[in-house]
Amino acid sequence: MNASNLDRRAFARLFALGGTGALLGHPRIRELTAAPTAPLRGRGREVDWAAVRSRFLMPEELSVLNAANLCPTPRPVIESVTGDTDRLDRSPLPSIRSEMHGVKRGTRELLARYLRADPGEILITRNTSEANNWVSNGLVLGPGDEVLIFSDNHPSNNLAWKAKSERFGYTVREVAQVNPHPGSDYYVAAFERALTPRTKVLTFTHLTNTSGDLMPAAELCRIAAERGVITLVDGAQSFGLLDVDLSVMQPDFYSGSAHKWPCGPKEAGVLFVNRRVQDRFWPSIYSAYAGETELARRHEGMGQRDEPAIRGFGRELEFLLDIGRPEIEARSRALADAAIEGLAGLDGVKLWTSVDPSLRAAVVTFQPGALDPSRTVEALEADGVVAASRGGQDRPGIRFSPHFYNSFEDVERGVAAIRRYLRAGL
Repeated sequence: MNASNLDRRAFARLFALGGTGALLGHPRIRELTAAPTAPLRGRGREVDWAAVRSRFLMPEELSVLNAANLCPTPRPVIESVTGDTDRLDRSPLPSIRSEMHGVKRGTRELLARYLRADPGEILITRNTSEANNWVSNGLVLGPGDEVLIFSDNHPSNNLAWKAKSERFGYTVREVAQVNPHPGSDYYVAAFERALTPRTKVLTFTHLTNTSGDLMPAAELCRIAAERGVITLVDGAQSFGLLDVDLSVMQPDFYSGSAHKWPCGPKEAGVLFVNRRVQDRFWPSIYSAYAGETELARRHEGMGQRDEPAIRGFGRELEFLLDIGRPEIEARSRALADAAIEGLAGLDGVKLWTSVDPSLRAAVVTFQPGALDPSRTVEALEADGVVAASRGGQDRPGIRFSPHFYNSFEDVERGVAAIRRYLRAGL
């Protein structure tokens, strides 16, 4: 195999055989990790997107359009995680363990800065699913109480509330999604009508992972707060993509994962807990190695954590802040615009995602004619394009979710492949 050109099938085979270790040991990957890095910004201070892309390990011939599921992690963060893990395993001394227990402080401060919150409102979880379940476990609810959910929420939100309602006796009511996106005013009115004097919690996803609908988060949090209703905003698809400002949105809880749009390590996540509800939020786990703030001391006693990943999470946030939150959102939206424009011009394609930029972000879901979604994703992978499939009857098809590390050539490669399959079959 030519070390200067790691083809996509060899890349996939190497990864399947040895995982990250095999990749980092491959001559081409060693070359990439050792290569000097260009500045992220040019002389005019504009972002150099080619330099940003060079921080990632994916070969140029692999177009990863799957940020809504799993993002690649840039090289400096991988080096941080592997370096700390190596040091901890080589020298598991009390002094080094004590140092690693303290890494949460820096990551917590970066999370607070990134989300425009206070470190005393930040919990470091393992992912959005865990964060959502901490909320549904930690609020006191019982017979006569209601939880209002959005039908397009992730299962870690909806299924959790429904299952726990059977145990604790509260009622779950639902606001149905409408496709195509009917507009923010529609959902504000629909949720407002559904609130009753018994509603204690309102929970919705900020950006849906199904059709990429952007929900009016600040407005929904406002109408809930006016009625004394606690809000949980699932930010799995907005954290790391949108320029989220929790000081404006004002949710009671906001959850997110590192491994999606933030491009961070696996099994690291965040739960924002507004100070106004902290006294009503009970811990889910009681154990050792809690955090340093009052909130973290109550809730983060989870025993041994993957502290190299937690520090790597902070390093990734620094990387994102260096690029700029508005720049990342604008870049990802522009890539999604290109995908929608290309797909809309293909005969047989039905877009489930709104064409209105104000009602979406960078999740683009579509039905590719009569093509089977699973087989289409397999064909895309063979052609060097990573995407996701949706089966069943509810908006079935393919999901492209480009992110700031992508190029417009990546998007065109994906659109061109769909065009080819529609003409010639799979």
